[in-house]
Amino acid sequence: MDFVRYAEASARLLNASLDGPEALVAILPGREWLHPQVTERDITTLRRFQKELRPVFDAADAGDVRATIDGLNDAMVRHPITPRISDHDADDLHLHVATKSASVAELLIGEALLGLATLVCDLGPTRLGVCQASPCTNVFVDTSPNHSRRYCSDRCSSRANVAAYRARQKAAVSPVEEGRSPVTRPR
Repeated sequence: MDFVRYAEASARLLNASLDGPEALVAILPGREWLHPQVTERDITTLRRFQKELRPVFDAADAGDVRATIDGLNDAMVRHPITPRISDHDADDLHLHVATKSASVAELLIGEALLGLATLVCDLGPTRLGVCQASPCTNVFVDTSPNHSRRYCSDRCSSRANVAAYRARQKAAVSPVEEGRSPVTRPR
């Protein structure tokens, strides 16, 4: 199990507008075998999970370690995770969330929680964040080496950088230049 990948998938799940099965299928690239199993009940369950998980990212973004950990622990109590060792490749033993009778929603919730819990333990709770580009409120997982991520996407980063550049340019214009009256030429 690639815990970082599952933690990042939890951010995609939280940012998704789950208005129907097609919307869920859209955020499951490379997992085509799950597509036909997606139901309306999965959508309802995942919408509730989004409301449970959002405060975890908000707390982490605010630097509230206790609330981040408590939020994840509470979610893992509400959604018990059953990991199992996968041996489909004997040279690459790894963990999966058990799926024998789990719905798509239960599988995704289990993966999200196991991925986030492992990431928080390995890299720290401050690696979960909320996009700083206004008006975006998407969440992200910061796996950068220097813990410097502030935006959910390159688009938001670019938009924020352009806005900051324009603000600096506007501030650099001297007040004299701004207040200058138009030049009139004699006739």
